[in-house]
Amino acid sequence: MPLSRRTFLTTGGLAALTIAICGGAWRYSHPAPAGAFGMTDDARAILGAIIPVMLAGALSDPAAIPATTERVHHAIAGLPLAAQQEIQGLFQLLAFGPARRLLAGVPQDWRQAGAPQVHAFLQSWRLHRFADFRVAYAALHDLILGAWYAEPSSWAAIGYPGPLAALSE
Repeated sequence: MPLSRRTFLTTGGLAALTIAICGGAWRYSHPAPAGAFGMTDDARAILGAIIPVMLAGALSDPAAIPATTERVHHAIAGLPLAAQQEIQGLFQLLAFGPARRLLAGVPQDWRQAGAPQVHAFLQSWRLHRFADFRVAYAALHDLILGAWYAEPSSWAAIGYPGPLAALSE
């Protein structure tokens, strides 16, 4: 039986309405914080999945992931309030199941996400045709790599001897 245009449009309209209602209900039950960035369990799970993939080859000890997550948190806390709120919104978007599936391509929770799925998500956002996705990727990239290389123990892997003695006095 062929699908008529009227049936197609009705089904599409009902699906859009359902998504809008579910998104509104989720947003109502998870209000955006009015203040500074707060590292939630969802944000920790997201970073726990992204950090090992983004630092592949540089991260030799998985035990360094929580410390790197804390340094990311401190880096975000040093940003202007508006930037903190945007990053909070990014983590909320990535934590929301339907958005995670549709926008990131990760069907299961971040705690169960495999490295190939996370890598595919990062590459798709890095090369996305919409600038908002590329900017979100760049924010995650800069926060994670900045937090990683802010730690002096990671400098040897890139041959950085550290700040000059005359400048650090």
